[in-house]
Amino acid sequence: MEKRRCIVLVLACLLLSSCQLWEQLHERQAQAGVAVELNGAYITQATLDSLTLGLNGEDSMRVAQQYISQWAQERLVYSEAMRGGLLNNGGNPEIEQLVDDYRRALYIHAYEEQLVERQMPKTIMDSTVLQYYHAAPDRFKLEESIVKGILVVMPADAPNAKKIRTWLAEVKPTDSNNKTIDHIEKYAYQYADGYELFADKWLTISDLLAHMPIERAELENRLKQRSQIEVNDSANTYLLQVFDKHMRGEQMPLDYARPQIEKMILTSRQMEFLRKKREQLYDEAIQTGKLKIAHEE
Repeated sequence: MEKRRCIVLVLACLLLSSCQLWEQLHERQAQAGVAVELNGAYITQATLDSLTLGLNGEDSMRVAQQYISQWAQERLVYSEAMRGGLLNNGGNPEIEQLVDDYRRALYIHAYEEQLVERQMPKTIMDSTVLQYYHAAPDRFKLEESIVKGILVVMPADAPNAKKIRTWLAEVKPTDSNNKTIDHIEKYAYQYADGYELFADKWLTISDLLAHMPIERAELENRLKQRSQIEVNDSANTYLLQVFDKHMRGEQMPLDYARPQIEKMILTSRQMEFLRKKREQLYDEAIQTGKLKIAHEE
C-alpha cells in the first residue's frame, strides 16, 4: 500500500512538473511573439509584420497567408520525406553528401571572406593601375561614348538665352576661379528647370539621353562634330556644353577605367591570397602529422 502511494506521488510530481514546463514554454512563446507553430518551429509576429509593412489590411493578410502556407508546406513535406517511404526510410546517402558539401562550402566561403577582409591588403598603388592599363589596352575599350561638361535645361521662352549660350561656349573648367561658371549657375538658379555641372566626372550617352529628347545616333553624331549641342522640344531648350569626350570604341581614359582596373587587381590578389592560405594549411597539416598520405611502394 505504501509503495503504491509512493508511485502515485511520483506520477503526480512528474505531471505537475510537465505542466509547469508546458506553461513555461507557452510563456516563452508568448514573450517571443510566436504567431505560427509547427513541430517545434515558429514564425514570430515580428517576422510577419516586417513582411507586410506598409500594406493595407487585405493585402497584408494575403501576403501573410501566402508566407505561412509556403513555410508550413515546406516543413510538412520535409517531415514526410524524413519519415521514410520513398527515400529509403528517411535516409539518402547522395542527399546527405550534397548537404554536407553545401554546408562545408558555406562555412569555407564565410571564413575566407573574413580572412580577406581582415588580412588582405587593399591599397593599390598608382603604378600598379598604370601597369594594368597599358598592358592590355584592348580590354579597356568604351562600349558607349562618355562626356564631361554642363547641361542646362531652360524654358523655351527663358530670357537672355543668347547670353547663356555665350557663357557656355566661354567656360574653361580648368580655371580655379571661374566667373563664367558663376554666371551660368546664377542664371540656372533663376531661370532653368534643370542644371548639372559634371566637369569632374564622366556621364555616358545613356545618362544624357535620360535628360535630353534626342535619339542616340543623333547625339553621337553631334558629339563628333561640335562641343555645344542644343536640343528643343515644345517646352524646353536643352543646352549641353562638352568639356571633354571619348567616343564609343576608343580606349577608356584612365580615370574612367580605374574602378574596373582596381576591381580586377583586387580579384586577382584575393585569389592569390586564398591560394597561399590553403597551401599553408596543407603544408602545416603534413608537417604536424594531421594529414597522413599512404605512399605506394
